[in-house]
Amino acid sequence: MSAPLALSGSSDEPSATGASLHRRSARMEALAAWILAGPAVLLLLILFFLPVMGVFVIALTDWKFGALSLSFVGLANFREVFADPGFRASLVNTIVYVLIVVPGTAILGLLIALLIESGKSWRSFYRAIHFLPFMATLTATAIAWEALLHPTIGLVNQTLDAIGLPTANWLRNENTALPVLAVIGVWQNLGYAMVLFLAGLKSIPQDLYDAADVDGADLWLDRLRTVTLPMLGPISMFVVIVVALRAFEAFDTIKTLTQGGPGHASDVLLYTLYRESFEYLRTGYGAAVAVVFLAIVVTLTLVQAQLMDRKVHYQ
Repeated sequence: MSAPLALSGSSDEPSATGASLHRRSARMEALAAWILAGPAVLLLLILFFLPVMGVFVIALTDWKFGALSLSFVGLANFREVFADPGFRASLVNTIVYVLIVVPGTAILGLLIALLIESGKSWRSFYRAIHFLPFMATLTATAIAWEALLHPTIGLVNQTLDAIGLPTANWLRNENTALPVLAVIGVWQNLGYAMVLFLAGLKSIPQDLYDAADVDGADLWLDRLRTVTLPMLGPISMFVVIVVALRAFEAFDTIKTLTQGGPGHASDVLLYTLYRESFEYLRTGYGAAVAVVFLAIVVTLTLVQAQLMDRKVHYQ
C-alpha cells in the first residue's frame, strides 16, 4: 500500500511546483509592467493630478497671489463664483463661443477636405494653405486679425465700404465682438479638422462606393449620405471632441483683441480665471473658477462622447 501513496505524493509535487512557477511568472510580469509604465504614471501624477489637487486646496482658502499667509474659507469661494453675475456671463459666452466654433470647424473642415480630395491637382498646396493657421502662433494671428478688423484702415471695413455694405467697429461692439472671435476660432482650427478628414477619406474603401453605385446611390449627395459620412464617424467624433476642448480653452485671441470687453461681451471662463488670479490677485477665487471650469469641461466632454458614440459606425 505504500507504493501507491508514494506515487500519489510524487504526482502532487510537479503540480505544486507548476503553480509556484506560474505565480512567480505573474509577479515578474506585473513588476515589468510597473517598471515600464512607472515613468508615465509618475509624470501623469506630477504634471496633472498633483496640480489639480493643489488648485482644489487653494480654492478652499482666501489666498492672494504673493501673500505669505492664508485662511481656510471652505466653500465660500464656490458660493461666490455661482453668485457672481460676471461668472455667469462668461459661462454663457463660453457656451456660445463653443457652439459656433465646433460645428463651424467640423462642417467647413469636411467640405474643404471633400473639395481637396475631389481635385486632380494642387492638393498639397491647398492642404498646406489651409493648415498654416493651425501652425501659426495664436498671438501673431490675433494681431493680424486686429489689423484686418481695424474700424477705419482695416481691410474688412474698407472692402465692405467699397461694395456699399455697412461697416462696424467689430471688436468694440457688444453685438459683434464674440461672434467675430468665434469666426477667428473657426479659422484657426479649420486646418486641423481638414487634415483629419482627409486622412479619413483616404481610408474609405473604394468598394463601398462601387456597391453604392450598384444600389442606385450614384449621385454625389447619396454617396455622401450613405457611405462617406457613416465611415467618417470615428474621425468626426474625434474632431468634435478635440475642437470643443480647444474652444473651451480659448484665451490668446481674447486677451490680445478684446480683454473680455466691451463690458463682459467677450468674457470667457479661461479669461475670467486669468483676470481674477493674476490681475486682481484673488487666487483663491480664481482657483475655484478653475475647479468649476474643469468640472464643466470634463462633464460636457464625457456627455458629448457618449452621445456621439451611439451614432458612430466603427469598421
